[in-house]
Amino acid sequence: MREMTFAAPCHFGLESVLAGEMRRLDLEGVSAADGRVLFKGDEHALARANLCLRTAERVLVLLGEFQAKTFTELFDQVRQLPFEEFIGRQDAFPVKGHSNKSQLHSVPDCQSIIKKAAVERLKEKYGVGWFEETGPVHQIQFQILKDRVSIYLDTSGAGLHKRGYRRNSTEAPIKETLAAGILDLAWIRKDSMLYDPFCGSGTFLIEGALKAMNIPAGITRRFAAQSWSSIPASVWQQERARGLDLVRRDAKFAAYGSDLDPAAVELALDNAHKAGVAQRIRIRTRDIREFKTVTDTGIVVTNPPYGERLLDQKAARELYKIMGQQFRRRDGFSYGIITPDEEFEKNFGRRADKHRKLYNGMLKCQLFLYEDPAFHSKKK
Repeated sequence: MREMTFAAPCHFGLESVLAGEMRRLDLEGVSAADGRVLFKGDEHALARANLCLRTAERVLVLLGEFQAKTFTELFDQVRQLPFEEFIGRQDAFPVKGHSNKSQLHSVPDCQSIIKKAAVERLKEKYGVGWFEETGPVHQIQFQILKDRVSIYLDTSGAGLHKRGYRRNSTEAPIKETLAAGILDLAWIRKDSMLYDPFCGSGTFLIEGALKAMNIPAGITRRFAAQSWSSIPASVWQQERARGLDLVRRDAKFAAYGSDLDPAAVELALDNAHKAGVAQRIRIRTRDIREFKTVTDTGIVVTNPPYGERLLDQKAARELYKIMGQQFRRRDGFSYGIITPDEEFEKNFGRRADKHRKLYNGMLKCQLFLYEDPAFHSKKK
């Protein structure tokens, strides 16, 4: 088995969460930077990361990084990269990427140069004059930032947020990877009681169940690298078996969701069935004014409607006041609320114990965390 360097992009603000996930999966050489986390490992690490990481957007093989200010420098450096270790004679290898704050700012020109360099490298290694590209796809990706070039191979294919259970969603769903990161920050564990009174298509509830039971996030889907001849099928079989062996079937976790929209409730229940966790989740149609808890302890995590999303700002802030009344401070309960409204705490009625800047798509948000008073007092 060969050692490779991998990069896993993630939502800005979740780098430390993703790094923690990697360490718990026994991945090595973990280091976080803005918007991505690096790690090292072999083919088993590649498969394990794809199958099990909850907050990564995808898993990329980092082929190389270098400075380039001219197309000649770009071509020469790319041609030195070991594409033949992954790409076979018949394999497809399209190129895509982006450039920012760099002298090589034309993305189409960069695509063309990188493709040409990869072709020349492979022609030399295989002794052929052209490539059919009819085999499995090996997507080459590039990032150029301040003249620093990173060249990757995408092992995931479809983004890792596409778990396979949410084929449909409500009008403004939260991405699965972001939801998983928020649940990690909210301290969801195997015996947690989770509540979401604005559950929409059920993403928080389902991701909470998957996390609490330690069910691999990607266990039901396929990945681009599964079709690569350079990675034995046995690697994927072994890592899937490993992931299933670690499922916590004895977890006491339960989740309670509600939504004002009956169609959202029906959709959330359907998604929970598709995810295989419906037995852990109860969902009903209910207004936030009727919010109730049925357990002695719990964690409320929610993504309420807001101005840029479903409600105008005035209506959203009235809703926050109601939430402040319903989510009262009491022993045994904590709350996590994500919103872009910078005046949320004022309308909610009390300051958060912690807050964290996150991005929901391109929208800058804050995650406001209100800790369990009993737990908070024990830490003092």
